[in-house]
Amino acid sequence: MKIGYIQSAPVFGEKQQNFGQIRSLTEGVKADLLVLPELFATGYSFTSKEEAEALSETTEGETARFLKELSVKTSATIVGGFIERENDRIYNALLIVSEGKVIDTYRKIHLFNKEKLWFSPGDKQLKVYDINGVKVGAMICFDWIFPEVCRTLALQGMQVLAHPSNLVMPYCQKAMVTRCLENRIFAVTANRIGTEHRGEDHFTFTGASQITATDGTILSSAPTDQPAIAIIEIDEKQADNKWINYYNNVIEDRRTEFYF
Repeated sequence: MKIGYIQSAPVFGEKQQNFGQIRSLTEGVKADLLVLPELFATGYSFTSKEEAEALSETTEGETARFLKELSVKTSATIVGGFIERENDRIYNALLIVSEGKVIDTYRKIHLFNKEKLWFSPGDKQLKVYDINGVKVGAMICFDWIFPEVCRTLALQGMQVLAHPSNLVMPYCQKAMVTRCLENRIFAVTANRIGTEHRGEDHFTFTGASQITATDGTILSSAPTDQPAIAIIEIDEKQADNKWINYYNNVIEDRRTEFYF
């Protein structure tokens, strides 16, 4: 399976310009799974809930249409972040798109910082998708800090984790080594670059998008300050082997009677 990340530099509120960045980065690219950053079409630093609402969409909106186009162009399943609107609520969400069709959305469970002012917390169960015979799970950015997310998906048989992100803290890339090692999974963390100074907030995004293997090996790491795309061919079946050695299995050795 060929898996990859797209690391971009979104311009706040300029969806068509941000789509154009992705089109340029993916010219001539073919893959099986491509992961885009969190909120790649809109930018991140909102100054009000009304501003976030104005940029929100349904699964039939322009971001979904763009990702459908991209999935056909690249022959890949695409996972990318957007603001999902449903009734009177908006969510920090992602779209899973394959062969020109929306498969599903996932809504971020663990909201970071002022996201709690703009978005409703995710209300969908964690789920693994069988995509062309590969079991793919998804989470968004700050979900990484809660090991229960990856473990829940791993217990459902996840082989590859798609992880759209807008990382500003310096911890996640190193932590994904542990997430992959403790669950024996592959992960694609797609981060963004650049800065946003809006209202009282001044964020610098850390880039360094990363593909991590089941043994914690970093297979690809992007620059911290440049757009980038990387595709790595993996054997996803390696994620079915949960043995660290002859005696220790990361799933079977759990002592759940001692856990909360």
